Amino acid sequence: MARLRGPGGCPWDREQTHKSICDCLVEEVAELLDAIDRDDFPHMREELGDLLLHVVMHAQMASEAGHFNFDDVAREINDKLIRRHPHVFGDMKLPTTEAVLTQWDAIKAAEKKNGPAEEGLFKRLPPRLSALLYAREVFKQVVKKRLPAEGVVDRAAIAAQARGLDEASAGKKLFELAAACREAGIDPESALRRHARKVMDAVEDKMVEGAAPKVGTHEQAL
Repeated sequence: MARLRGPGGCPWDREQTHKSICDCLVEEVAELLDAIDRDDFPHMREELGDLLLHVVMHAQMASEAGHFNFDDVAREINDKLIRRHPHVFGDMKLPTTEAVLTQWDAIKAAEKKNGPAEEGLFKRLPPRLSALLYAREVFKQVVKKRLPAEGVVDRAAIAAQARGLDEASAGKKLFELAAACREAGIDPESALRRHARKVMDAVEDKMVEGAAPKVGTHEQAL
């Protein structure tokens, strides 16, 4: 990659910036997900390589600007995995998945945070996240942080729908709802994102009224 972007290298590669290849990155992730859905391992291998290319290219750009290099990226994730798995790389005993996730949250909470400062009760979610994943993450935080969502989120109704739900039936329900939105002239993406935002705002308002969460935890994602 250093040669591709260096003197005498590829004109296209030399012109690229972090932002100019964002759309390509999204496309590569979508193609990888498609290969995974189809259990197409040769295609998955190819798409993982394409995704790795983006990691290498972004790291090279950052190295040229004096920010970090590929070794720094690899070192950081290696250190993070060791730090967050004291039951594997240390002497701590964590016999269950629940115990592992609780410890993971505690370690993450104590770590230095990169990225935008968090404001309010909810973790900042990427604006490019699809509305469906956005809504799922909002509900995940309501549950994990035990936020005061009574009257805002119907946990009983959600639990009732979850009983017996499998991937096929969930896919059918989601497809039919998306199709019904089309028939009604509703943009399902916008409708779901706006409702998720309303849930967040309503929960924040309840906190202002003095209903403190019982437990404060953090997300488990890297």
